[in-house]
Amino acid sequence: MSNTAKSVWNNCLKFIKDNIQPQAYKTWFEPIVAVKLTDNALSIQVPSKFFYEWLEEHYVKILKVALTKELGKNAKLVYIIKMENTYGNKQPFTEKIPSSNRSAVKSQDVDIPLNNKSPELRNPFVIPGIRNVKVESQLNPNYSFDNFLEGDSNRLARSAGLAVANKPGGTSFNPLLIFGGVGLGKTHLAHAIGVDIKDKYPEKTVLYISAEKFTQQYIDAIKKNNRNDFIHFYQIIDVLIIDDVQFLSGKTGTQDVFFHIFNHLHQNGKQVVLTSDKAPVDMQDIEQRLLSRFKWGLSAELQTPDFETRVSILKNKLYRDGVEMPEDIIDYVAKNIKSNVRELEGAIISLIAQSSFNKKEITIDLARVIVEKFVKNTKREVSIDYIQKVVSDYFQMDVDTLQSKTRKRHIVQARQLAMFFAKKFTKASLASIGSQIGKRDHATVLHACKTVDNLTSTDKQFRKYVEDITKKLSV
Repeated sequence: MSNTAKSVWNNCLKFIKDNIQPQAYKTWFEPIVAVKLTDNALSIQVPSKFFYEWLEEHYVKILKVALTKELGKNAKLVYIIKMENTYGNKQPFTEKIPSSNRSAVKSQDVDIPLNNKSPELRNPFVIPGIRNVKVESQLNPNYSFDNFLEGDSNRLARSAGLAVANKPGGTSFNPLLIFGGVGLGKTHLAHAIGVDIKDKYPEKTVLYISAEKFTQQYIDAIKKNNRNDFIHFYQIIDVLIIDDVQFLSGKTGTQDVFFHIFNHLHQNGKQVVLTSDKAPVDMQDIEQRLLSRFKWGLSAELQTPDFETRVSILKNKLYRDGVEMPEDIIDYVAKNIKSNVRELEGAIISLIAQSSFNKKEITIDLARVIVEKFVKNTKREVSIDYIQKVVSDYFQMDVDTLQSKTRKRHIVQARQLAMFFAKKFTKASLASIGSQIGKRDHATVLHACKTVDNLTSTDKQFRKYVEDITKKLSV
């Protein structure tokens, strides 16, 4: 039987080879092994579930044509997955081996075993040429739960992080998505989860990586024809922590490969932790199938810390650094720096530095000088919501009116100005700006920006609007 299966498959391969790129053929068809032929069903063995999904998504049509030429219109293709026990339900004209036969297809010569001992595995974190598959976690041990102080602003996210650290992959918080603005502690919490897991489960493979670095590794893998090695490397991770996942926006190739890696990890009970500057519902240019998976677990927001939490953060920082400071000065700093934890700690470090370098006593006057300079020199993050409020207040209307569908001239102009300033002061895409300002499309935003530019150069009164609002947003 196996010889017949091999000859049928070889004939299929000849047809496929003539119709696809050589590199694609080498990557996706050479590793396949024909196993058996029963009636009109050809069974083939593939290295992984990801492999199966890729063939089904990209080559199902050519497979169907090739097999139909060999076995007729009732041809079937049966996948035997070599290294996994997880099975999907995507079955166009193909099907996977039934569960009753799974034990029969487990192979002794698995290419990339999940126990991470294969010397063939290419680790993208080590210097090329060094045969090393040990995965360094890339975690910063200075970021821990002990110095991530709990408050109303972060209680849910911190509690979920602790639950994940206690039982990685075994809670309903998978994935755990931590989101919030700049400097609120997303990266700190992500590292703390990883550090705690490594402490409790030293045998687990934990990896922290930024989405930007993940993308660069993927690009390098494509250039070096190591795409499969890249995928297999990430499939062995027990706890994968991806920071700033919004960076994947618009990068369809990286999103596609991450989708398959995510599926593999999730289906095998591995833990995924993500951080983002926005909630999944607000992410732009991320594929829906990926966004839906982000929502499978828990999305926990980190908010701006309240006064009491800010005081606790400062006291903890001073205690760790072995520095004493009067209560009234701590209160003054906490009251005047509200935006985020990073700025708060930066201000206290500046205050300590000024005091020690200049041999000055830490007084309220010194604190006032430092805080004023710090706040002035720290660029405040301007959000689209804040821009809409400033513009609405300037024209003495509420935000709902500004976002409404009315065509009244003064409201339309206010809306166009909000879009113009959102493009100027934020990194949001045109589509994101439009969706947040009255659910408009990107073309409307583009038109609004051109209109504002034209009116600024031709209309003196309109130019004053632009100058006034610019001053308010730049304060």
